[in-house]
Amino acid sequence: MIDLFTDYLKKEGKSENTIASYRQSVGGFLKWFDESKGLNFRKLHRENVREYISFLKTVKNSKPKTINTKVNALVKFNEFLIESGMQEEMVLTKKDYVKVQQQYASLAKVEFKDVEKFRQMILDSGNKRNYAIVSVLGYAGLRISEALNLKMNEFNLISREILVQDGKGGKTRTVFMNDKVKTALQAWLKEREKRGIDNEYLFVSNRNKRLDRTTVNRIFNEYSEKLGKEITPHDLRHFFCSHAIRSGLSVHEVANQAGHSNIHTTLLYTNPSKEELINKMNQL
Repeated sequence: MIDLFTDYLKKEGKSENTIASYRQSVGGFLKWFDESKGLNFRKLHRENVREYISFLKTVKNSKPKTINTKVNALVKFNEFLIESGMQEEMVLTKKDYVKVQQQYASLAKVEFKDVEKFRQMILDSGNKRNYAIVSVLGYAGLRISEALNLKMNEFNLISREILVQDGKGGKTRTVFMNDKVKTALQAWLKEREKRGIDNEYLFVSNRNKRLDRTTVNRIFNEYSEKLGKEITPHDLRHFFCSHAIRSGLSVHEVANQAGHSNIHTTLLYTNPSKEELINKMNQL
């Protein structure tokens, strides 16, 4: 059934990451159903979903956002079951989402000095490709999937533009690069030429294939350990949004660069960091 669901998602044009997330969430529900009910799954019942949410809350101690991610996948699964003729009614509504308290502290958890130290350590390693990747993530605000999907004809160092074709939701946007990004990309392009790399993708592996996320995560884990502080690709994106607003870009300008479909997401970065909030609380 999971494979049929996957085919359904592919026909809808969902991205690989979205499909993987939906598969994992629905697979988790079906595993729970099998272990707790001991029967073959036939259709989605509201009662079962409510039980599953309770299981996630009490046994798994899952956070509201995690639960909502799983519920969201089950909503899509419910639609698939209806279209496939396996059931007739939608049993899930927005009321089934767990309420999440609005975050006040900024999403960014790494500071300028952390990012610069991280970049310098990678630069010192002599790997121009990795240095270019962290520079693009930290100072252009791309998602890791967007950076890895960048092709050689999708950026221009003279106009300082990056065309993001595979943005979230299939949207295309133009991102502008600063000196740090331009310099890092120039160094990597020079290295590519010296090594005779011929590939349509900007970032390639040692085997001349498009670089994958697993390799990037391994690089980040290695240098996070050396830094003594965890930094993920998504942390650099958070840093970009926060740093850009502090540096004078407007909320709308940052939303455009980062590709936020909802301005409220960008507004979170105007909030003080957790450390700043604690310092202010200590003044009381």
